[in-house]
Order: sequence, then C-alpha cells, then structure tokens
Amino acid sequence: MIFGPVPVQEAVGAVLAHSMQAAARPHENQLPYRIAKGTVLSQEMIEDIVAWDAPTELTVARLEAGDVEENAAAAALAAAIVTDAEAQNIRISGAGAGRVNLHATCAGVVEVDAAAVAALNAVDPMITLATVPGWHRTDADGMIATIKIISYGVSQVVLTEACARAAQALKVRPPVYASATLIETQVSRETPSKKGREATFGRLHRFGMMLSDRVVVRHDIAALSAAIAQAPGEVILILTASATSDSHDVAPEGLRAAGGQVTAFGMPVDPGNLLFFGHLGDKPVIGLPGCARSPALNGADWVLERLICGVPLGQDDISAMGVGGLLKEIPTRPRPRAT
Repeated sequence: MIFGPVPVQEAVGAVLAHSMQAAARPHENQLPYRIAKGTVLSQEMIEDIVAWDAPTELTVARLEAGDVEENAAAAALAAAIVTDAEAQNIRISGAGAGRVNLHATCAGVVEVDAAAVAALNAVDPMITLATVPGWHRTDADGMIATIKIISYGVSQVVLTEACARAAQALKVRPPVYASATLIETQVSRETPSKKGREATFGRLHRFGMMLSDRVVVRHDIAALSAAIAQAPGEVILILTASATSDSHDVAPEGLRAAGGQVTAFGMPVDPGNLLFFGHLGDKPVIGLPGCARSPALNGADWVLERLICGVPLGQDDISAMGVGGLLKEIPTRPRPRAT
C-alpha cells in the first residue's frame, strides 16, 4: 500500500486518509458535508473539497497489486477464525472501518488458544485480534473479540499467513448441565440466611440452569453425606455454615462418605481460597467458600463456570489461577485482608 500526499487532481479512486470538509452543491440543494477518512474519493467529492478549502494536495492511501482492502481483510480473517460458527457458538458482525466483531451466540465460557492469537498478532502490526481473557464468562450475544485492520489495506501474503495461524483460535463452551442442588449446613437451630442461595441462583441463572428445592442439614459428616447422595441436581454445590479449613473437614469428608472423590482443595484466588471440588459419579461437586454468599466475583465463579461448561479441571489448573487471582475485596467478608 502506498500512503502519503498526492496532488488533488490525482486523488480520484484513492482512499482519503484524513476526514475533510466539503462544500455544498447549490444546484443539488446539498448542504456542506464531511467526507470521512477511509472513503474512496470520487471526482465530485474532490471538486467539493476544493470548493470548500482549495487544497493543493490530499493525503491518501492507494492499494497496490496484491493488496486487500481493510474491510475485506477483516472479514477474511474472521472467516478463518470462525470456520464453523455453529460448533464454535460465534457470530461474525459486518465489517466497517477495517473492523469485525465476534459475538457469542450463547451463554458460556470463552476458550482462547492464546498461542494462536499471539502468532496471528505477530504476523504484521497492521493485522490485530483482541479477545476477552481465556475462560471469560459471556452472555448470549456478548462481544468476545474484535478484529481490526489498522491500515487501509494489507498484503494478501501477510493476510494469508495470519489466516493460517488463526484457525479456530476461539470458541464458546456452553453449559452441559441443566440443574444444580445447593446443600447448606447449619450449626444451630437457626436456618441460614438466604443470601447464599440467592447469589447461587443468580450465578446459575446466567447459564439457564435450574436450582432445585432448598436443602439445609446439620453440619456433620453423616447428615451432609446423606444429602449429597440424595441430591437431585446434575451439579452439587455445598455451602457450609462453618468454613472448610482442611481437606478432611466436614464437607470434603461428607463427599467421600457419599462415595465421591475430592479432586482439589484450596485455591490461590482471593476471595475464594477455601474452596474444594470433586465429583460423585458423573456429577461435579463444589464446596463453596463463604464469599460465595456475595454475588461479587470470587474464585468459586471461575471453578463453577468452567465445570458447568464441561471444561476439565485438576489441581494444576487451580494452581495456575494465582496470577490474576487477587480479586476485588468483598466488603462483607467477616475477616477482610486488612485488619
């Protein structure tokens, strides 16, 4: 692509690099107007620009042989990323000003091939892809990425290379479960506050999941084990009255007593340290930290969202959450960081 000033009379058919004011055409009852940058200049447009300010030169871009115009390039890159829109659960927007946006077609979490995105962005500075963070929760129609061709055109050679590196770099993983049961424990006769259930309902509702009838049991292994074994939901959530402070505390032992297994305990995310998860047969089981009683983001969200969308998680995955794991403090925490 050739970029720079040219004599006004040579600018027909070129792309205007900077927006300019243009004069009215009285015989056409036309008002003065502005010609946006990126516009392919016609002879009439140039005459109107000259009539307004009489410039001798215009700064323009000209595509050379083998170049691809910005909108066509952005659309081509989007098509390379989203090769199967239905399977990837992604909708491609129309192209404008060298930009195409990618939107989720369902609620879920966004799987990002970070290496592919980095490789694509390394091909040429004029070709860019920006995405949400990996495993970001999205609602239906949420924007998950934007493609921007910075220049008015790029070489077909570099575009082809970028497209080759981009194939299926993104997809949205939808929920694979439809229902959940929240089991709450109590250490006295007083029924737990409904705050935890309300916050859990909100988290599940985002994914179109149903929360079964309320279950409240004594805070002991036998009662909790029985409730876990009888839980009707496809996902089992446990919110204990007393914090789970050891891998052999009441809630993890309750899961084991019910015939389940504990996969991981504790996580380097705050709020959310005191979390565990495992499974009972094919049902995911998550022991929620106390901060899950608040709707504010905490480590439990990261685990819950991925597990209900069928993303496998192990202790290594939890350990890797430490970078970026210092989240905003929840004001209602009984023991805040700063005392």
